[in-house]
Amino acid sequence: MTKPKVLISDALSPAAVQIFKDRGVEVDFQPNLGKDKDKLAEIIGNYDGLAIRSATKATAKILEKATKLKVIGRAGIGVDNVEIPAATAKGIIVMNTPFGNSITTAEHAITLMLALAREIPQADASTQAGKWRRTASWASRSPPRRSG
Repeated sequence: MTKPKVLISDALSPAAVQIFKDRGVEVDFQPNLGKDKDKLAEIIGNYDGLAIRSATKATAKILEKATKLKVIGRAGIGVDNVEIPAATAKGIIVMNTPFGNSITTAEHAITLMLALAREIPQADASTQAGKWRRTASWASRSPPRRSG
């Protein structure tokens, strides 16, 4: 039995590429290929799988050339860059990773809340304007004290 062959046409981390390899998948990592629709259409027929992010657009024109393709995996939330009806008509499974960035999103939200609570945007604007307002209300405020 031959190894499945996957084309990665967008930038992915080396760890992600290694996951494929560790599972016995032959990987062709071409992180800028997604921007070249003609080249992608030319070679897509050689692959069992396609791993993409946002740059690659899996259009009906490209998918008609995908004679061996069984699966398209989107490293990200949406699949708006894949023509689902064209993939479905060819029996190609399309999947995504909807929770892949949940932790990062939560961390970012908490960081923004802390920045607002400490009035970091105001302090930054003041500093960028060439001022150093250590006595401004946002600069002199001390954290609330705990009781008990």
